[in-house]
Formats: sequence, C-alpha cells, structure tokens
Amino acid sequence: MHKSRIVVVGAGFAGFHAARKLRELTHDRAEVVIVNPTDYFLYVPLLPEVATGILEPRRLTISIADTLPDVRLVLGEVDGLDADTRTVRYAGPSGERGEIGYDRLVLAAGSVNKLLPIPGIAEHAHGFRGIPEAVFLRDHLTQQLELADASDDQDERDALCTFVVVGAGYTGTEVAAHGVLYTELLQKRHPRLRDQRMRWMLLDVADRVLPELDERLSQTADHVLRQRGVEVRMGVSVQEARKDGVQLTDDSFVATQSLVWCVGVRADPVVEGLGLATDKGRLVVDEYLTVPDHADIFACGDAAAVPDLTRPGEVTPMTAQHAERQGKQAAVNVAASLGIGSAQPYRHHDLGFVVDLGGRDAAANPLHVPLAGLPAKVVTRGYHLWSMPGNRVRTAADWLLDTVTRRQTTQLGVIPANQLPLETSTPEHIHPR
Repeated sequence: MHKSRIVVVGAGFAGFHAARKLRELTHDRAEVVIVNPTDYFLYVPLLPEVATGILEPRRLTISIADTLPDVRLVLGEVDGLDADTRTVRYAGPSGERGEIGYDRLVLAAGSVNKLLPIPGIAEHAHGFRGIPEAVFLRDHLTQQLELADASDDQDERDALCTFVVVGAGYTGTEVAAHGVLYTELLQKRHPRLRDQRMRWMLLDVADRVLPELDERLSQTADHVLRQRGVEVRMGVSVQEARKDGVQLTDDSFVATQSLVWCVGVRADPVVEGLGLATDKGRLVVDEYLTVPDHADIFACGDAAAVPDLTRPGEVTPMTAQHAERQGKQAAVNVAASLGIGSAQPYRHHDLGFVVDLGGRDAAANPLHVPLAGLPAKVVTRGYHLWSMPGNRVRTAADWLLDTVTRRQTTQLGVIPANQLPLETSTPEHIHPR
C-alpha cells in the first residue's frame, strides 16, 4: 500500500506543531518530512533572556530529532515549487540543490524582519529574530560598556552607553526592559562607569507601548520602562541611521552605536516566489487553511493570510499563539484529506497574553484577568514552561541559578556583525538565499 508523504516547510511554531500533530494522527499511515534550515525548533519568546545572559542559547533550541523521532528532517531552505508534479526544491546548508516530492504539502515558512525604506537601516541596524542575533546583542552590549570603560572621552562614552530600540511591540518592549537591567548589571562591574548614564530609548510611531494589546497591559509595561529610566518616545521613529547615530523624525540626533530593529515581521519572501496567490506577501488560504485551487497544499502561521472568523473581513495577526494553533489545525485537515478524521475551519479565541519585563516584573492577562508585578511574572514563566515542547527542566534551572549566582557577562565573539544581515534574520552561512 502506498504510504502518503506529507512535507512540512519550516519548523517554527506552525510547522513544528503541524508535524507533531500529524505524527499523532497518521501514525504509520504517512511519512512526515520537515524541510528546515536548522535541526531545531526555536522558542522565540525567550530570546531577550538569551540576549541578557539569563538563559543559555541551547535552552531555546528544541531538537527535532529528539522530540519528533519519527519525522524525517531535510536540512535546507525551500525556494521553489512545482505544483503540477508535486515537488518542492530547496538549497542545502552548503548550497547544494535538492528536491522532494509530496502527496500533501504544508507551507509554514514563517517570517523575517520587516524592513522600511529608511536610509541606513539595513547597514546599521540589527534585528532580533534568532539565536545568532540574541548572542550578538549580548556580546555587543557587553562590549559597549567595556569600550566605554576604556575611554576617557566623555562624548564617546555617552554614545557607547546609548541604546536605541525601534518598535514597541512584544519584542522591542521586552528587549528594552531586559536590556536596561543588563547594562545596569554591567555598570556595577565597571567602577569607572559608576557615574555614567546608561541611556535606553524605545521608539514607535504608535501612540502607546504594546499597541496591539489591552490598554491595561500597555500601561503596566510603560510604567515599568519609565521607572527604569527608559525614554519611551511614542510618535517618533528613525528618519536616518548613520554610523555615528540616528536622526529621528522629530529632528533630534542621537549619538549611538546600538540600533536594535524590532519594528515587526513580514512573511518569508520565499512564499512570493512559489507561484501561489498572496495577500500582502502572505499566502492566500481559506478557513480550512487550504490554498485555493490546490486541495493538496495547506499553509499556516506567519506565511499565511488566514481568515479570522472572529473578525469577518480580517486575517489573523502574526503571533506565536496563532501559528501554533494553526499548525495543529492544518495537521487535522491534512489528515482529513487522507481519510483520517474530518476537517474543521480555523477559529481562534485569545486566552490572554504575557509580556516578560525582566526582574520581577511582567504584564499578563490570563483569561483576560489583568495582572502586573510578581503575580504576572509567575504566570508568565509558568506559561512559557508549559508552552515549551522541551528543555523545561534546564530552562527552569537557569532561572533558578540566575537568582542565586553571579550572571556570566563575558563576550563569546562568535557572531560577527557583518554575518547578520537585517533582511534575513539569520547568518548568511546558515540561511543562504
């Protein structure tokens, strides 16, 4: 009997959970294959804790081989599709070419940094989408204070100790909140910087922090940031980025060597080259996550413009919560197309959100009950441990060690800045285009 092959493109929140659910539903009746540039699923929400030395990078990398032992992994990045012959083409880690056939295809390619046509951004800003960028940022923050300690020029010191984060959504807010605590920690280890100001700025064209969330969560995060001395400047963004600083849209100039770009994400550009219909860069699908006119192709997560049945006429936002649930629903519908179970439309109701603000602070609204401070922190960390598909004990151990031991702050120096192009979100040698 022919065993159907299901190919899943991408191992982010959508792809990983789709593959895991497919193995549960199909057992030995289908072969599940993941095509992904890395051999792990990355738990992105905790990246700010890697960037500030709380968690070791491997804690966030969930091995596909360990957690999905029955799933075949093909290392590579898909860059072509022939829907007529049911074949996807990909480039391997060393640039070698390959192709693989499928009976069912799940496109979950994810997203990359969202770029805006602002002069100098691509050359001087650093994104925050993966392990290499988080490790680089930790090294960079550490190096900036070490350079400032060695300098006797006050203007140079001020520039080295100024950090600008653009984008006040989830990522930017958490990076600024954790970052200011990390530089305060570093400052205490450099007596010559005792009186030096650590200047953090959070910019966004929106009118408030975390504009996509409940206003109470926004106010909690804004209060914590301002209390820590972060300059929260809403309605302001970068007009031009230069080597020596940034020109802002309010005509002020900020001397800095640190520009972190957290403006948002866009669907991986690969989806626009697949010959399928797209909507603002995302694959068009129906409420069953099926690509129109291609009953054997499904799409989910950030790469798909999934209709939001709770808000007619709109599509679901690009969040991990949606991606994970869409991945599972896509798996159910793929299995149904093979005669296993029945297909269901994707319908999602938010159960609440959590935002980790570092230290003992967080903002959360589980089941829409607003929380702040330590109770929110407990809920936030509990949620992350529950959501992680692996490495829970090691992650909890790192959190415990951070409360009772001295945090390590040495530079690793393994990720050069020129290996982190903003437009791709991962190093060139890992993510070839």
